[in-house]
Amino acid sequence: MTEVAIDETLKAARLRLARALDAAGRPPRAAELLAVSKTKPAAQIRKAHACGQRAFGENYLQEALDKQQALADLDDIVWHFIGPLQSNKTRQVAEHFAWVHSIDRDKIARRLSEQRPERLPALNVCLQVNISDEPSKAGVRLADLPALAEAVVALPRLQLRGLMAIPAPCDDSQRQREPFARLHDALADLQARHPEAPLDTLSMGMSDDLEAAVAEGATLVRLGTAIFGQRPPRD
Repeated sequence: MTEVAIDETLKAARLRLARALDAAGRPPRAAELLAVSKTKPAAQIRKAHACGQRAFGENYLQEALDKQQALADLDDIVWHFIGPLQSNKTRQVAEHFAWVHSIDRDKIARRLSEQRPERLPALNVCLQVNISDEPSKAGVRLADLPALAEAVVALPRLQLRGLMAIPAPCDDSQRQREPFARLHDALADLQARHPEAPLDTLSMGMSDDLEAAVAEGATLVRLGTAIFGQRPPRD
């Protein structure tokens, strides 16, 4: 993908988000794009940054660390870790990211809090919810969400910001909204339980269901292919 194409795809993605927000009767800045840059080279991230994009989502730790090093001169990039997180990777995530979207158990949250350097602000985190109850998908069940949130709120080096979910695929636009509505309600419940926490984030919606997610209150919409093009296969 050429640099000019990234200019154009970012413009198109922003326009699509703006139209979705307008259709939902929400303010223009009520949601932002999270550019999912996994498997994409640092040069393309640099071009997207030059076009005004600041938030980037990565799934694979070592790949992300290599890109962070290559882009160290861009000190206003906000790095989000959005992939599955194993215990042996928490230290580097705690040290090198501003956000983590994929916390689904207390053990991972505690390790991130313990390993977050004191020189850095508290790590912003979202709890990943298995909103469609898919056996093969990561995420905490809705029934177990209050207990996990209670544990995370108490951790000193984490800032619980909200919830993340990837619903089961669905082609019907109205049915797409149902799991997002459940996640919105779950966040409202946590806000009532924890008024002291800055619970302001719903990380939901991708290329195939952006409009449905925005209609139900998404504040971070994760777009990868729509910005960077098709991803190459991984070995």
